[in-house]
Amino acid sequence: MINKRIIAVFTGNRAEYGLQYPILRAIDRHPDLDYRLLVSGAHLDKDFGRTLDEIKADGFRIDAEIKIEMDANSLFATAQAIGSGVLSISKTLAEIKPDIVVVYADRFEGFAAIIASSQMSIPTAHIEGGDLTEGGALDDSVRHAMTKLAHLHFTTNQQASNRVMAMGEEAWRVHTVGFPAIDMIEEGRFASPEECIDKLELDLSKPIVLFTQHSVTTEFENAAAQLEPSLEAMHRLSREGVQVILTYPNNDAGGRAIIDRLEEERKKSIENIQIHRSLGRYLYHGVLALARLEYARIACVGNSSSGIKETPVFGCPTVNIGSRQEGRLRSDNVIDAGYSADEIEKASLKALFDKDFRQICKKAPNPYYLGGAGKKIADILAATPLDQKLIRKRMTLKGIAKDGWYQ
Repeated sequence: MINKRIIAVFTGNRAEYGLQYPILRAIDRHPDLDYRLLVSGAHLDKDFGRTLDEIKADGFRIDAEIKIEMDANSLFATAQAIGSGVLSISKTLAEIKPDIVVVYADRFEGFAAIIASSQMSIPTAHIEGGDLTEGGALDDSVRHAMTKLAHLHFTTNQQASNRVMAMGEEAWRVHTVGFPAIDMIEEGRFASPEECIDKLELDLSKPIVLFTQHSVTTEFENAAAQLEPSLEAMHRLSREGVQVILTYPNNDAGGRAIIDRLEEERKKSIENIQIHRSLGRYLYHGVLALARLEYARIACVGNSSSGIKETPVFGCPTVNIGSRQEGRLRSDNVIDAGYSADEIEKASLKALFDKDFRQICKKAPNPYYLGGAGKKIADILAATPLDQKLIRKRMTLKGIAKDGWYQ
């Protein structure tokens, strides 16, 4: 009997888990792999929706619940959380002894995980490296630091792969696999229109806005103020009969201030506005998929990466607010708006009612879709030799001076 490789998959929040689902499923189905699911961060926090139930409902076994101390109120708390995470995650890894650790994207919880695994000389795979988000969040710095610590790289697009190799990573370590979340979208693994109508009490004869706004971590003290024009725009839309679905932000610095403001809105019981801690991936994608219906008018509004990366597959218009997603590779379905109620309202009305723009959205190509990302990742995890060549990182840039530039 062949011993299966143990793949430890770390997840720290709801959005990240939704993107990891196809990877977990592919690992679980692979004859030579077995997973250990390490759950941490906002998954364990009731204030952010405590999404353990969603994971269990998907049929995955949770092998470790790793508590990270975090109050989401400051960058000091974030720094403390990274330290706390390194301590607790390294202890779990020492107990599990995985063959490979898989970490996603650019969040501080994942940063803690990759520090722990790489410093324990455990082969570590990083997903979604090489992307850009230049809009004032710390994501780029964290993501690129994670790239330099990781041993294998699974990117969502060729531009990202080029950037990873431009950072001196050896080409054989870099695999362009596409965006994993689109695997399950293509399979139709999301709520039907009937389920969306039933669970969210929607009327598809009226337009719908799905809204999520996160803090910009380098400006976290302005998070609540930056939310105000968005809420004013949503109020205006709701008065015109638009159904607005507001969801909680991530547990970043500034996130708590946004949540407190959303809870004030909940107490007002404003007609046509509903607030949810988390819709869950299944229902969230189901609402976006309503855009495929000829008679439905749906728009995604806010500053979530899902508005950039996941909406094109549904042909759903997106209004991107502020700087958080600046520099992100995008399709033609995105309208940018500043922190102005007038701008946000105008962009939202265009997204909902401009027939020409909506036709552009329906035909917009998705730069993140290559197909079968989860299976590609699982196959590579199973086939990559676990040897010193993998662990010993080499810098491909030699620093040779040529024409005044060090190559």
